[in-house]
Amino acid sequence: MPALDIDVHGVRPCTGRQLGVTLTDLGADVAVWADGAERVELCLFDAEGEELRIELPGRDGPIFHGYIPGLRAGVRYGYRVDGPWDPTHGLRWNAAKLLVDPYARAISGRPLIGPELFGYTPGDVNQRSDLDSAPAMPKAVTVGSWFDWSDETRPHTPMSDTVIYEAHVKGMTALHPDVPEHQRGTYAGMAHPSVIAHLKQLGVTAVQLLPVQHHVSEDHLLRKGLTNYWGYSTLGFFAPHASYSSSGDLGGQIDEFKAMVKALHNAGLEVILDVVYNHTPEGNEYGPTLSFKGLSNPAYYRLRDGGRHYANDTGTGNTVNVYHPQVLRLIMDSMRYWVSDMHVDGFRFDLATSLVRTDHDVDTRGPFLQAISQDPVLRHVKLIAEPWDVGAGGYRLGQFPRPWVEWNDRYRDTVRDFWRGHTRASDLAWRLCGSADLFDHDHRGPDASLNFVTAHDGFTLHDLVTYEQRHNDLNGEDNRDGHPDNRSWNCGVEGETTNRTITRLRRRQQRNMLATLLLSAGTPMIASGDEISRTQRGNNNAYCQDNEISWLDWDLDDERRDLRDFVAALSQIRRETPALRRSGFFGSEHEHAIVPELAWFGADGTLIDGAGWNTGAFSTVGMFVRGSEASGPGAPLLVVLHAGNAAVAFRLPGAPFAKAWEVLLDTSDVRRRPIGWRGEADVVLPLQPHSAVILRAAD
Repeated sequence: MPALDIDVHGVRPCTGRQLGVTLTDLGADVAVWADGAERVELCLFDAEGEELRIELPGRDGPIFHGYIPGLRAGVRYGYRVDGPWDPTHGLRWNAAKLLVDPYARAISGRPLIGPELFGYTPGDVNQRSDLDSAPAMPKAVTVGSWFDWSDETRPHTPMSDTVIYEAHVKGMTALHPDVPEHQRGTYAGMAHPSVIAHLKQLGVTAVQLLPVQHHVSEDHLLRKGLTNYWGYSTLGFFAPHASYSSSGDLGGQIDEFKAMVKALHNAGLEVILDVVYNHTPEGNEYGPTLSFKGLSNPAYYRLRDGGRHYANDTGTGNTVNVYHPQVLRLIMDSMRYWVSDMHVDGFRFDLATSLVRTDHDVDTRGPFLQAISQDPVLRHVKLIAEPWDVGAGGYRLGQFPRPWVEWNDRYRDTVRDFWRGHTRASDLAWRLCGSADLFDHDHRGPDASLNFVTAHDGFTLHDLVTYEQRHNDLNGEDNRDGHPDNRSWNCGVEGETTNRTITRLRRRQQRNMLATLLLSAGTPMIASGDEISRTQRGNNNAYCQDNEISWLDWDLDDERRDLRDFVAALSQIRRETPALRRSGFFGSEHEHAIVPELAWFGADGTLIDGAGWNTGAFSTVGMFVRGSEASGPGAPLLVVLHAGNAAVAFRLPGAPFAKAWEVLLDTSDVRRRPIGWRGEADVVLPLQPHSAVILRAAD
């Protein structure tokens, strides 16, 4: 860290056009938006933590600014902002609190537990505290901006061809034996050749990273010796999370993140960020003052009761006020930075409904989505919504406009229910062919449905077939946290067992759900570790478990390797079947074709039509798909799913659908025929209980 060499007498106003700290040849321009404030000081810290305060001399409306001669890269800094204190009306300016720059490109350190961080006096939230928070606060860091992208190749994968792998930067490599120890759990570890080789073998096309914008852990977790491992508590919308860096936290995290993106891109893998713009770690009126509260609380947050309380449509204590022009600008600037400077390929928006809320309703055509749709940088990247929040009317699945993609929890629940025998195949059919009942509007297609069976939140796939009850005792909340209804089936025994009949069934159920996921129309997402049967020991809310419960175990036995290879085979079938990667829904015109693009068969080999779906509770169904002029050529595929408890005989459809069928994959443990077995059409295919068979038409 460089020593401070600042000519305080040379400080003068600057233009204030670019917020944050912008380095120049001889110093830096500094600008911060603090509407309603009376005075702003830039606070610089040397290596020993000594503080130099410089009042920003320029002001243009709500923007305070100044040129600081001699300010260089690698200096830690923050702001002190003074103004009125009246929490009952939402006014919380307090110069005793050091604030993180919302436009900081790098952040060093993490908040410490203590009353210093709180703007109010303990015991009286209306009395301003004079405790100095600087010793307990993380600091922003001044940084440069050069990186060599010259030999990067960006994939630009169409959404219809995308297969997403949801991963946690630390959890992915914390235990990886091939990654050097000092790089485990870091951006460099994520870019390690062994990790990239694993992703390429699986056949995924994009890595969706759990939050990597700089986040902090809540006080109540720290007091229990836990942390916010998932990272859904963002403090710095521009800064890569520092603890995922093996290069230090004084700016090295930026170049290491860029190097990771470059390595993934050159391997043909896109990078999507899970972003949390809907709330911050400052909580409600009892939460700490870290940044936004002390800059302009009435602007950054949606307030209620005249400003006394915070709207809480996120379940975290506060909701960011995206309808305010400056807050919208902050989010848009952040997104553009990650695309233009950090080269990411898209975003998954946590609790996206909160971003389109007005004071009284939800507006999916409102300013946030309109701003993105007209932005020349952002309108072409991948945009994925979690289409709900916890507020009134917050569930908005299927209501976001094109080109948005949405997490489809209806898909998740239907697939889980089918394979545990709690739903009809007729319900599953909608999900298999792209959920047209939800997304067939405004020129959207099947790729608007992000299909998943598991995600970071909830049971892993292994635990989904091993536990029916949550086991979250280590979270310190008396096993009351996490969703109580997981639509899981433990196959007869709760938890791990040595019973071979049950363990075989569990392995088969994992393969069944993976096959369903990767052979459905839509955009599939695999949760990290499901391909190697990762367990969280029954914890379905491991957000605070930064340990082996959450990290991937790379010590693979034969069965876990087989599952990985099975996923790779499914991905190859998907790549070779254009009808599964279609950008448009199956049209009604196929009903009049000699060989339709989509057809459904019961176990007896007869076609299931509209009325037929209502005549019985099918536990066995065959989905026939073929390529078309629109989707591209390809041999017809038959996906046969059997969720029943007993073996059945499935009659393979004959002409005009196929002359013969070749088995590509069979999830059954019983090797009654080798893969590649060829059966004539109109013959009976024996199906084992709880099994799936994938066949391709053969000449």
